Amino acid sequence: MEYRSLGNSGLKVPVLCLGAMTFGEGDEKSFMHKVGCDEKTSFAIMSRALERGAGFIDTADVYGPDGLSERIVGAWMTETKTRDRVVLATKFRFRMGEGPNSTGASRYRIVRAVEDSLRRLKTDRIDLYQIHMQDIETPEEETLRALDDLVHAGKVLYLGASNYAAYRLTDSQWISKSEHLHRFVSLQMQYSLMVRDLEREHVPVCKQFGLGVLPWSPLASGFLSGKYAKNQPPPQGVRLEKWKERFVDYDSDRGWRTLDAVKAIAAERQTTPAAVALAWLLAKPTVTSVIFGARTLEQLDDNLKAAEVKLGTEDVQRLDDASAFELGYPYKFIASVQKRW
Repeated sequence: MEYRSLGNSGLKVPVLCLGAMTFGEGDEKSFMHKVGCDEKTSFAIMSRALERGAGFIDTADVYGPDGLSERIVGAWMTETKTRDRVVLATKFRFRMGEGPNSTGASRYRIVRAVEDSLRRLKTDRIDLYQIHMQDIETPEEETLRALDDLVHAGKVLYLGASNYAAYRLTDSQWISKSEHLHRFVSLQMQYSLMVRDLEREHVPVCKQFGLGVLPWSPLASGFLSGKYAKNQPPPQGVRLEKWKERFVDYDSDRGWRTLDAVKAIAAERQTTPAAVALAWLLAKPTVTSVIFGARTLEQLDDNLKAAEVKLGTEDVQRLDDASAFELGYPYKFIASVQKRW
C-alpha cells in the first residue's frame, strides 16, 4: 500500500481510506437504514483493511443513531488493541440532539462534540478532526480558535474541513495564517468521475495552500462499480435503489459514456471497474487518499485492488474525456479566451 503525506503536514496516510458510514444497522430513522452492515461484519472489514495496509478509518458522529459508527470503531480498536496502528478521523457539525446548540460549529458545540466522540471511540485523541460542513451562522475565527485549543490540549492532532465552499476555505486558511492558528491540512469533498465540480475552484485552492483532498463517494454511490446497465433499473439491495434521485443524476449519456470507459479500461488491465474509478482519483493533483465504503469483505477486496492499479496518462485522459462536464461561467469564458490570447 502506498503512503502519502496528508497535504503539507508530516502525517503519512495510505492512499485508500476506509469509510465507516456503513458500519452498524441503523433504525428506520437513519439515512443508512438497510444499506449498512452489522457489527460483526464491520469488525471483519476493519481487520482485513488493516491487514492489507489501509489503516486509515474515517467516521463521523452523525453516522448512525447516537454515534453508532463511532461506537463500533471504538469497540473494534479496543477489542483488537489496534488504536496505535490506525490513523483515526472523525467529523462533527450536524445535529446530534435537541436544542439550538446541538448542531453547528460554535465553540460551545465543538467542546461538547469532541468529548462525545472521544468517549464513543474509546480513545484519548483524534488524529484528524474535521468539520463536516461550514457553518454560515458561526464566524470562521470562532470555529478555528476552538479547534486550535483542542490541538494544544492534545485531544486532536490534525484539523480538516469537509463540504466547504472555496471562498470559505480560502478565508479559513488566511485567518489561520494571520492569527497563528493551526490550520486545516485536508479537505474532504465529494469527488468522482461523475462529480467533478471540485476541479473548478477547490483543487486550485488546495494546490495553493497545500491541502490534501480526501474524496468521498468516489464510486458515485456505487454507479461506477459496474453493477448497473443502461435502460435497466438498479439491482435490488444497492444504494441507488433506495436513493433514486441520485440514480436519475447519473442515468444520462455522460453517465453511461463514463461507465463504458471505466469498464473498457478495467477489461484491458484485468481489474475491476471500481479499482479503475478509484485509481483515476489517485492520479489527480492534490488527492492524498480516497475514502471508500464497504458492506462486505468482497466489496472491501474489490476496492483495495485500486492500490495496485497505476493508470497511464492516456488512460486518465480517456476517462477525463468521457466524463467531461460543463465548466459554466466564468470558467468556460476564461478557458476560451486563454486559448486565443
